[in-house]
Amino acid sequence: MNFQENKMKAGLRKGMVYCMTIALLLSCSTVKNANRAQKGGAIGAAGGAVIGGVIGNNVGKGNTALGAIIGAVVGGAAGGYIGSRMDRQAEQIEEEIPGAEVQRVGEGINVTFTQDAGVFFDTNKADVKGTSAETLNKLAGIFKEYPKSNILVEGHTDAAGSEEYNLGLSQKRAESVTQYLTAQGIDPSRFTTKWYGETQPRATNETAEGKAKNRRVELAIVASEELKEEAYKNTKG
Repeated sequence: MNFQENKMKAGLRKGMVYCMTIALLLSCSTVKNANRAQKGGAIGAAGGAVIGGVIGNNVGKGNTALGAIIGAVVGGAAGGYIGSRMDRQAEQIEEEIPGAEVQRVGEGINVTFTQDAGVFFDTNKADVKGTSAETLNKLAGIFKEYPKSNILVEGHTDAAGSEEYNLGLSQKRAESVTQYLTAQGIDPSRFTTKWYGETQPRATNETAEGKAKNRRVELAIVASEELKEEAYKNTKG
């Protein structure tokens, strides 16, 4: 699936979230005919970041990366300003890193590397090497070009083995990715690292293909406080 298709799907998902958010103020038919700035303004009027956080928490029960992105929404014209910068960053990630599954969601980016593409590890191992190192080198270069974004790194596994073992393995792999990126010169304060073991599968654990999709590292890229302040400043009035 290419970036434009992902972007279209993410846009539809974003539209659904917007409709839920402003249901107290506007009908979804009105939002459907509004442009991005108008939609953002409606969210801002409804309490933007607060309502976005509530929705984000609900979404995050099944996908914490997506929940983090939706929960960070600021809405209004400032949200549109942030979104346009995330568009460029998402396009660059997909262009330069073929193994990345890139989705633009709300005002952020969800990037997934499965066990078979982009960033992967030897069985029961957590060290970054080979093709995975090349991928993360490219990603670090992009993060340097967009210093006003923060990154959530998540580790996930399939259901093979005990739940306790998988949780520990996902921790080691997530921390390994974060440590590798910070070693490339990315400010450690930009990162949050979490791990979930086998508790958030993307596919069935009954097939080899499904297990491969579940063994993954996910990233949620959102605006830093600095970018939010810049957005508010540049969209006043």
